[in-house]
Amino acid sequence: MKNELNSYQLSRTFFDWCFENPEKISPTHIAMYFFIIEHCNRLGWKEKFGLPTVMVKDAIGIRNFRTYSKTLNDLVEWGFIIMVEKSKNQYSSNIIAIVKNAKAHTKAPAKALDKAMQKHLQKQSKSIVSIDKQETIEHRTIKQITYNKVVDEILISLKDLFDEKYLTSDKTKVMFNKLLKKYSKDEILKATFWARNDDFWKTNFCSPLKLEKKNKEDVLYIDVFLEKAGNYKIPTTEPTKPELPYEGFNPLSIDLSKLKPLR
Repeated sequence: MKNELNSYQLSRTFFDWCFENPEKISPTHIAMYFFIIEHCNRLGWKEKFGLPTVMVKDAIGIRNFRTYSKTLNDLVEWGFIIMVEKSKNQYSSNIIAIVKNAKAHTKAPAKALDKAMQKHLQKQSKSIVSIDKQETIEHRTIKQITYNKVVDEILISLKDLFDEKYLTSDKTKVMFNKLLKKYSKDEILKATFWARNDDFWKTNFCSPLKLEKKNKEDVLYIDVFLEKAGNYKIPTTEPTKPELPYEGFNPLSIDLSKLKPLR
């Protein structure tokens, strides 16, 4: 038995099987199987050997006995080890044997894994160029945000009330778009203007995002502001009428007969 087992061949056969059964395998199975190989190697490749439960759990980081038991039973079921004698309890050792020719229990030919690895290496070599490009070019996925056009009108109205970083934020736009499904534009502006002009709230309401947050009574702040605002009217400024050049001038009053031709 000493000269028959080969850790390289056992590893190759095991990963051939893993490649064909990815839905069954887990890192715990891999850790346990390779610890069993290592333990058998240290014992001089004995045909049958004890596998202390506590030792295996400590070596591969398993804390739960059920996980340990299920993982070991899976390896037996899949044909990689033989259960010679089952332990009496979780504190005693199972007597097991490693199956040398586990290929009889697997469906994956070695060539399948070899081809997959070659294909992966080809992709990896092609990706080196794109990795180099990332040093100078930052690739970003831009998410398109669709929102009510009234949101822009609200943001323009609030440009003098908040820092620009809050009004250009996508979070702010999404929030106003959400609020417009329940509140009118005038209600949103009324609540915001009142709070930003209130002696207390003007220092505690620095971001428009507070409108959709709730207070200790589980009430939205926009509702709190609207209730306190009462008959508050939003301050408005009359736009200055632009001064027109040549106001009162009538081009039809020009006497074309007195114009001199250009030379």
